[in-house]
Amino acid sequence: MGVTGPSGPVLDRDEVDRALARLGAEHEAIETSLLALQDHAGRRLLEGAELTGTTDDRWQTAEASITLLWAYFDAYADALRTARGIRSRRRWSSREDLVELTELLRGESVTVAGSTSATAAAPTMAGTGKLSERFTLAELVDRMNELYASSLDMVVAADAVWSALPARIDLLAAELQRTRRLAHSVGVRPGEHPSGDDLERITRTLTSLREQVVSDPLAFWVPAQGSSAPGGGRPDTTRYDRQARALEEVRREIDAVLTVRQDAEARLVRLRDVLSRADRTLAEARNARGEVLAKIAASEVPAVSGPPTALQEQLAAASEYRRHAQWHRLSPLLESLEEKAEDELLRARESLTAVTAPLAVRAELRGRLDAYKAKVARHGFAEDPLLVERYDAARRMLWSAPCDLRVAEQAVLRYQQAAAELLVPRIPGHGGPQDRRGES
Repeated sequence: MGVTGPSGPVLDRDEVDRALARLGAEHEAIETSLLALQDHAGRRLLEGAELTGTTDDRWQTAEASITLLWAYFDAYADALRTARGIRSRRRWSSREDLVELTELLRGESVTVAGSTSATAAAPTMAGTGKLSERFTLAELVDRMNELYASSLDMVVAADAVWSALPARIDLLAAELQRTRRLAHSVGVRPGEHPSGDDLERITRTLTSLREQVVSDPLAFWVPAQGSSAPGGGRPDTTRYDRQARALEEVRREIDAVLTVRQDAEARLVRLRDVLSRADRTLAEARNARGEVLAKIAASEVPAVSGPPTALQEQLAAASEYRRHAQWHRLSPLLESLEEKAEDELLRARESLTAVTAPLAVRAELRGRLDAYKAKVARHGFAEDPLLVERYDAARRMLWSAPCDLRVAEQAVLRYQQAAAELLVPRIPGHGGPQDRRGES
């Protein structure tokens, strides 16, 4: 330590160098987190969505916070660049340089100017009447941590709801349409049967529910109690679950009607559905086989057989038996067909699984490669020449067509081994902008 200055004891050269190294590592970690937030799928969806209610209010705040975050980050980077410039003036810094560096590194040396548009909704400079603020570097990082956490929490929550609820609502709506068609076929219609009225009500509710979820996803988000992690919580599926239960009750009622009035017809409908799914699955397997052969090299892909015509012929015969009320012939034929149809669907699914196995292996290798890349980036080794070389080699293999899985797997393993050698012994780190890498 030197003499005392305006910001406390003057740092010596070694302390300055250590502080600059820590700030440089911290700068890289913050930049990585901000770029990840900028590229987050949920943030992009929020930018283009027509929002309402809670989500609209919070997104305006989050959007302003993100803008302010980048302003803070630019100011932080400028301060770091200035400090490095002072330190590089001469090999052995003078006392004046050390006093200047101490003030820059520890004093309120960073001024952030904020525009009205950038700060109007942000939870920092809004309402203060200030056009700029002064910070120490430590205070600036704390402020960035707060803004980052609140913005990421909002983005992750909205993305989680959008990823979960609309798809489930759509699946339930598709099931609802199938149930409506089946209900009409047995005379269960609105105004004529209570279950028909229930189907109409469920249809209206699901339509309204989907519109609300798309425009205001945060209205369907339940934060986790006691959790401070961004995105801690779960989508609220209460209203969806209620409609799903109501539809299931209607379906049971229609099944009861079918059992009494049209047992044979119901079994034929189910048979057609199973065989249709089997045919679609086989068609999907055939298409997937062509894709695998084009994209994956040196891989044995099993052949996919066509749909069994014999089952379709027997199904046509069963329909004729029902039409002519030949129940004694229809009953054993239906039992045999039901067993064969389930076996056929199982065979089709197994065929699809077998055919697409190489694509699944490739996807797993891609995921593993990117996961390791993110891991080494968090530890500051993203620019290591050997890692960059091995990552590029593995990526070229995995994203080229045709892809040799055996060679690609070896390339991924080589990248993992190189990463493991750099990460041991592992330096403890923190996620997001909180990665300070120790204190001086």
